[in-house]
Amino acid sequence: MRSSQQKKCNGQATYPGLFITFEGPEGSGKTTQCQHLAEWLQTKGQSVLITREPGGTPLAEAIRTLLLGHQPSSINQPEPREIITPACEAALVLAARAQHVSCTIIPALQKGRIVLCDRFFDSTLAYQGFGRGLNRKSLTQFNDFVTGGLTPTLTFLLDLPVKEGLQRRKASSHQNRMDQESLAFHERVRRGFSALARQDPRRWRTLDARQPPEPLAEEIINYIRPFIFKSLPGQTARATGGGL
Repeated sequence: MRSSQQKKCNGQATYPGLFITFEGPEGSGKTTQCQHLAEWLQTKGQSVLITREPGGTPLAEAIRTLLLGHQPSSINQPEPREIITPACEAALVLAARAQHVSCTIIPALQKGRIVLCDRFFDSTLAYQGFGRGLNRKSLTQFNDFVTGGLTPTLTFLLDLPVKEGLQRRKASSHQNRMDQESLAFHERVRRGFSALARQDPRRWRTLDARQPPEPLAEEIINYIRPFIFKSLPGQTARATGGGL
């Protein structure tokens, strides 16, 4: 991997590292596949950082706890907790991302590391845009402001039917506030991910997440192998404009 300093090219900031994201509906196995890919890359001598969204720094993790763990109180409690509105939800996600990108992702990319991120901005478009119905253009503009326009070089979409994914989540001990949303909400999110992948097929790779973890990991590795070892010198992470 190249160890050059951050450069400017056609108005874009480029970094010597590689930024790969994993996206998908609930229960699609993103976290597991991040770990599998990281372990394989490390056996090939690559320096890898695994991170996630919301999260990735102490402050961003605190926002994650507030965002995903917040539950309205029952009607029998004297002081019911307020429900997080869609706009507030989006603002919290983007606030966490501002800290995450500035303090974790960009420093790693500047050092030439491969960054594997469990969710990034595409999840904001899928959940808060397609799922909640917020204006996707406004979300994109706000995201570009807080990230400087940082865009993944490669995104894996782990796709599976919504009911199957929610059943997986129900069987695990990692349920959160999003898991309790309606089936219709999760269907909108899944359709949103598919629409985003169709809009940018050069960046996205859609995979069938219904298969067991091992063959899915092998499929990811086989896809990324030539990308890592042949195309990496010309595939630096990019950022355009923005407020950072």
